[in-house]
Amino acid sequence: MLGEKVGSLQATTTIKTLSAEDSRPVFEVSAQGAGKLGDGDVTIMATYKANVLADGSLYGECPNAGVIMAQDGIGTFRATGAGAFTADGGSTFRGVTYVQSAAPSLAGLNGKALVYDWDVDASGNATYELWEWN
Repeated sequence: MLGEKVGSLQATTTIKTLSAEDSRPVFEVSAQGAGKLGDGDVTIMATYKANVLADGSLYGECPNAGVIMAQDGIGTFRATGAGAFTADGGSTFRGVTYVQSAAPSLAGLNGKALVYDWDVDASGNATYELWEWN
């Protein structure tokens, strides 16, 4: 069950191709953005890998390659998600994020599974919406 909304961020992304796996494309996506997370304003930077699966869907993973900067400290996050390409040339992912931080504004997110919506339009503009999973 979805709990309280804990984050809403906007970001821009850049994409580069990596070596194909099993003849299917692999993309590396870097994102930078800002918004609200936990108890304050943050900026984020992250890099994730998105693999095209045999059925055309996507699997994405950010293996502890996300950084969160708040006014009272810094944190990291990791995430995994299932996704798909959108009709307009973007992509959409749904998954789980895990935050680790000693910053007081982010510490309340430690040890919790946060479900997310990550939507990227064809121009590389992204939204990242997060809820606590109860």
